[in-house]
Amino acid sequence: MTPRERRLREQAQRHRLILTTAREMAESEGWDYVTTRRLADRIEYSQPVLYQHFKNKDAIVHAVALEGFAELAAALRTAREEAGDPQEALGAVARAYADFAEHGPVLYEAMLTLDPGEDTGEDTTGAAGTPAPLADVLAEIRQAVEPVTAGRDSGLLTEVLWSAWHGQAALTRAGRLRPDPARRRLAALTDALLGPAAQPV
Repeated sequence: MTPRERRLREQAQRHRLILTTAREMAESEGWDYVTTRRLADRIEYSQPVLYQHFKNKDAIVHAVALEGFAELAAALRTAREEAGDPQEALGAVARAYADFAEHGPVLYEAMLTLDPGEDTGEDTTGAAGTPAPLADVLAEIRQAVEPVTAGRDSGLLTEVLWSAWHGQAALTRAGRLRPDPARRRLAALTDALLGPAAQPV
């Protein structure tokens, strides 16, 4: 291994350690607890070393959010591919989304609630400035939606479903919705948007 290769590997390891530690701290104490000073102390690096990778806390949260979107896209893809017929696939994707938000609330907060900075030093944007991992999430939802839309605007229905799923996840976490009927609400939403009564005449 050349000195340059070793240096790049060490940089990648530091980058990974910073993000992993930030997630662990947030899961333990919340994102308000995560500061660059506390993070530097935890990983035993100086703040200048940390700033070589991320310019501030917002950039760290943004990088964590991008990882979250990639993980969510993978979870939705698995749910869709393991399902049987298209209607079952859409229901499976809806449940996978809700489960992801429920079991990783701190990560989900970084993804969709906080307002992280955008300059991570990486090319992560897709069409129209949408971060590529988020575009992957929307693409997975759309692939589940398209087979059951009966010619309607699948892009619009994808956005409607995503916003509704997010709203349900946020309201449930805030204690505004009862957690018990969550699965029935997801099914009711799918039926209302994509069922026979919603089809064009």
